[in-house]
Amino acid sequence: MPRQPDPGLEDRILNAAHTLWKRGGEKALTMRAVARAAKTNTPAVYRRFKHRQDIVRALLRRTQDDIRKSLEACRTIEAMGETYLDYALSHPHEYELFYASVRVFSPPSRDGRLRPIRESRPNLGLMEKRLAERLGGAPEDHTRLALALWAVAHGTATMLLTKAIPSGHEAELRAAFSASVKAMLRGASGIF
Repeated sequence: MPRQPDPGLEDRILNAAHTLWKRGGEKALTMRAVARAAKTNTPAVYRRFKHRQDIVRALLRRTQDDIRKSLEACRTIEAMGETYLDYALSHPHEYELFYASVRVFSPPSRDGRLRPIRESRPNLGLMEKRLAERLGGAPEDHTRLALALWAVAHGTATMLLTKAIPSGHEAELRAAFSASVKAMLRGASGIF
């Protein structure tokens, strides 16, 4: 009797890969470990994901979707910044995946021209849209401000995750982050 396809196997594989990534980052994610954690065999994993990078891509899409859902639920740009930091701190391995994988999954265009950054970073497009709603103009008018806000958020998240500041100063850094976001928004409000 032929084997019946398991409709839930792909989700089990991705959930297992997510658990492994969460525990040990990229080093923990091998095809054999994923198969074992998903309670299947390695050939079954390879039938659904030809390469380990395909699993990483699928995990990256999940992480992007999670972050996007969190950010879409925010009512203000300031809240988006705080939510971004909270996500990074509560999901450090996913955050690592989010940033480490952009080099792998965002190759340059074939004709050598720069692609809009929002193509590889859809959450940047969401920020541009929110900035346009708040400040006026078109979303594309706010790319630099969105990049500046992202840079401050990513820098703050990275400093907190790597413990690059002396212990006990985390709240001070977060307060500085909030003040920076407010100052940038205040400065930009006179543009339009």
